[in-house]
Amino acid sequence: MPSPDTQQLLLAAAAACEDKKAEDIRILALDPSESGLTDYFLICNGTNDRQNVAITDEIELRLKREFGTYPNSVEGRRQGEWILMDYVDFIVHVFSAEKRAFYGLERLRKSATTISVADLNAELKAAVASTRAKAPKKSAAKSTVKKAATKAPKKAAAKKAPAKKLPAKRPSKAK
Repeated sequence: MPSPDTQQLLLAAAAACEDKKAEDIRILALDPSESGLTDYFLICNGTNDRQNVAITDEIELRLKREFGTYPNSVEGRRQGEWILMDYVDFIVHVFSAEKRAFYGLERLRKSATTISVADLNAELKAAVASTRAKAPKKSAAKSTVKKAATKAPKKAAAKKAPAKKLPAKRPSKAK
């Protein structure tokens, strides 16, 4: 099961694709038994090589700015026909329309299920809600510990003796 962090990164990458007017954006959830490589493929295409580079630049910039995450590797940026960005838990493929039709990753990964952005968002919200439902039990104990810890240093600080002053440096004699 992919982590909520992975899903947040994937949603941010898909949003960056949409902002740069990428076409035919698809998220493929790969079957774990067949692919030890990654959890998801994010596949899209641009209308030309320059747009493909702009899409990958936006993905990289957004994930770096919002999450502090960099891709492990980027391939094909110089040519721009097929750019691959490896984020370990998901891989972004930005194609030209011709290369996407030729290679047909969706056709090669028949066991993968196509997930819409809305479905992934709903999955993420459910994961966050279940995590938050478990969290109040722990936070009540932590808040009482924090209260006791903040009161104790104030009392100890009041009982401390004043610090001793160090002797001042003597001015050096000019020759």
